[in-house]
Amino acid sequence: MVRIRVLVVDDHRIFAESLAAALAAEPDVDVSAAGSGPAALRCLDRAATEGRRYDVLLVDADLGGAVPGPRPAVPVQEVGEDGLVDGIPLVAGVRAAQPHVRVVVLAEKDDPRRAALALQAGASGWVAKDCSLSRLLNVIRGVLRDETHLPPALLTGVLRELTAARKHRTESERLVESLTPREREVLRCMVAGLGRKAVAERLFLSPHTVRTHMQNVLGKLGVHSTLAAVALARRAGVGPVDLGTPARMVQEESSSA
Repeated sequence: MVRIRVLVVDDHRIFAESLAAALAAEPDVDVSAAGSGPAALRCLDRAATEGRRYDVLLVDADLGGAVPGPRPAVPVQEVGEDGLVDGIPLVAGVRAAQPHVRVVVLAEKDDPRRAALALQAGASGWVAKDCSLSRLLNVIRGVLRDETHLPPALLTGVLRELTAARKHRTESERLVESLTPREREVLRCMVAGLGRKAVAERLFLSPHTVRTHMQNVLGKLGVHSTLAAVALARRAGVGPVDLGTPARMVQEESSSA
């Protein structure tokens, strides 16, 4: 029997434990849980290293920090980070790092805008947290067949949001085209989540020079924060720099900037 490996990512421990336990009762499902985005990424990395890759990630749309307390019956990975973290950026990070993993977002309420964002980030489904277990299992098995699952009530709103997003993408592409090759490389590093020091080391530049490039990127894109620049870059179809590519190669490719 082919078993489906599922990782539940939710900072609400009771919900995570209950859902994991319910899924674990299925004969073809192996399940574990993580209490935050960073913990989930560690789980995914460790599983990949050990040759036990996860197939499906179930991610809370409103992901928060770790919840202190006794060790749960279903292992929830502890983390050292607090504060609310939206689950949708985690979708993009997971899909970029491990594109074979299918991601389903679990939401408290239907929200066409956020559902559209989740799909754009690479999610294969948006499911209400109060749906039945049989419905969730159908979604899990469906996304492994490359199906996309949305509640019928969301379809019209999501299509409207995706149409509007296409218009924004055209404008975003125009802004990105105004960047120099070096600035685009810095932007790709920003999309990959690299900080100023890491970008400097990767591109063999001084932190001061990287800071200047970053300021130029923000100015040309008309935004005021790295997060906004990354969001615009993703709308324009700009992906993260390949962290597996040797830095020297990146330097050679960008030397004309």
